[in-house]
Amino acid sequence: MTTSTVNVNAVIDEAKFTPFHWSILLWCLVIIIFDGYDLVIYGVVLPLLMQEWSLTSVQAGMLASTALCGMMFGAMLFGALADKIGRKNVILICVTFFSGFTFLGAFASNPFEFGILRFLAGLGIGGVMPNLVALTSEYAPKRIRSTLVGTMFSGYAIGGILSALIGSYLVESQGWQIMFLIAGIPLILLPVMWKFLPESLTFLVKTGKTEQANSIVQKISPEQAISSNTRLTLNEENIPTGSSVKGLFQQGRAFNTLMFWVLFFMCLLMVYALSSWLPKLMLAAGYSLGKSILFLFALNVGAMIGSIGGGILSDKFHLKPVIMGMLMAGVVALIGLGFNSPAYVLYGLVTVAGAATIGTSILLYSYVAQYYPLSVRSTGIGCASGVGRIGAIVGPILTGMLLTLNLPHTMNFVMISIPAIVAICAILSLKRHKFDEEQQLEEVKTNLTESGNA
Repeated sequence: MTTSTVNVNAVIDEAKFTPFHWSILLWCLVIIIFDGYDLVIYGVVLPLLMQEWSLTSVQAGMLASTALCGMMFGAMLFGALADKIGRKNVILICVTFFSGFTFLGAFASNPFEFGILRFLAGLGIGGVMPNLVALTSEYAPKRIRSTLVGTMFSGYAIGGILSALIGSYLVESQGWQIMFLIAGIPLILLPVMWKFLPESLTFLVKTGKTEQANSIVQKISPEQAISSNTRLTLNEENIPTGSSVKGLFQQGRAFNTLMFWVLFFMCLLMVYALSSWLPKLMLAAGYSLGKSILFLFALNVGAMIGSIGGGILSDKFHLKPVIMGMLMAGVVALIGLGFNSPAYVLYGLVTVAGAATIGTSILLYSYVAQYYPLSVRSTGIGCASGVGRIGAIVGPILTGMLLTLNLPHTMNFVMISIPAIVAICAILSLKRHKFDEEQQLEEVKTNLTESGNA
């Protein structure tokens, strides 16, 4: 019998949105919701922890950075590991880490125990993000890729919203431990995730798991003729294999790789400075604990709006101008937060700041996922995210040190806006990669050929 050839990347790019796509989107969304919940949880309980354990601002900032330090190692470790053992396996390992060790945080009796558990949870929190982005991006049809990645990643903001809302109602009456006990819920869902979350199609093809790969291709494109004689191919089968990290600096990608790292560093510095310290900053400005925590709610509402709205705009225009515009809005909003304004204005500015910081960092994952070829995509996202975690670690510590200087309220937010200005300069300097130009030229040739055949 004649062997037919099917390019799975082309099938995915041109596919209609099917129930299979819904399944991937919803499972990744559920996982990232709990991931976001576990991450924002520290900002919610910080005022109580400082009081119970008599922590200074600098000590509290360093304690916040334990999870972020774990996230840095987790992003780099699990990002590269997924290219070797598959994204599904790594995602489930990460869920076990971040959910299990966050749950155990409720039983910590001192800052040292708490810090160790937060570091271990951070490994999973940081490792799951790049793999969820890579999995969603891989299966998303090309025309709505940014929208789907942005929608999936909005779960991070939803998790933050839930964390802030639950905290505002329960923490004062039930104690900070209740927040960590709730974080154990995903452990119950692990068997269901194992059954329904699909493996990376690229990984299945590369490892010769033909039967599973054929089944997934059929779900993506039911009209596609697949048989036992069908040979599945990838766009990059002829690209030489080697060091995944080395591939980030080959074929003219070195400068953009470094600029992506600067962008991630600056954006995540702002994200975690605000996520960790915003309630404390507002508490110092005279708001009650409950109302101060609600500023985190507004921050994450903005993040959800920024990730979904930014994704839709990026599919219509391009990620670069959308991200640049959001960063500019963020500079204005952050500086505006330093001035005395009515509460509704401050909530509005915090919402814009959330869209510009957390929303922008989410869009950056999509940008990086679309920039790198599949052979180094998880590694590219993982390394960029890992370098960004250095900014995430530095952010809470610097903000804690900033507060010890007793600067005017306005100056605190002006200082937090400086990384956004640096990020604007970095994204302006990003160069168009020749891979994109060649891809466009190939599409033009294809269209001309099809027109000629018609």
